[in-house]
Amino acid sequence: MPNFLPINTILVPQGAEYKAVCRGLSNVTGSIPTIVAIPVGMNPLLKYLQQSQVNGQFLAPKSRVLIMGICGSLSDRHKVGDIVLYQDCVYQGKQQECDRTFTAQLHSYLSEKVSLVKALTSDRMIWSATEKCRLGEALAADVVDMEGFTALEFFNAAGVAVAMLRVVSDDCQHNIPDLTPAINSDGSLNPFALAMGMLRQPLAATRLIRGSLTALKVLEQVTNLLLYKN
Repeated sequence: MPNFLPINTILVPQGAEYKAVCRGLSNVTGSIPTIVAIPVGMNPLLKYLQQSQVNGQFLAPKSRVLIMGICGSLSDRHKVGDIVLYQDCVYQGKQQECDRTFTAQLHSYLSEKVSLVKALTSDRMIWSATEKCRLGEALAADVVDMEGFTALEFFNAAGVAVAMLRVVSDDCQHNIPDLTPAINSDGSLNPFALAMGMLRQPLAATRLIRGSLTALKVLEQVTNLLLYKN
């Protein structure tokens, strides 16, 4: 199967998500997209994209950017390991849409393996099951991430076609540790703060680790599925 969609660049949060996507591409031959590790969080990502704009990265005419990674579920319909394809993203009452043609092509190719969703972008980690369910109902949103809206706002303004494909790493029925304090101002993760956050809530941490490992494996597989050439 050829790289049927001319995907120029894949953006994926740095760390485990980036490594999973790279593993998914490890046996892909021929032309593959540029894989770029991006910072975690809205403000760090915006700064990064604005700096990249200065040197012209990502903004070639007719370029297509695919954003990949993991996300949290806000709905009983989406379980750990489910693959979701964003239609749009909301943040504080504002909405940004993904490129319809690009998204439709991805949806057609992945068909039964993927669900179309509405996403919420948050400037902090949504860790409480109660809050996940409340936000899901109030905003009619299916999943939550920390980068989607910012990326869409930036690329839509620049006229770059964007699609977003993520894998659910935590469900809406259980708490996960609040790891917001472990995210540095530059969008990197602080290993010590991360470890302390995990230790404070061992059961929630175990659940998060298990869910993340499942999601990362699926992320690796779907990357390979999208771009592997027979």
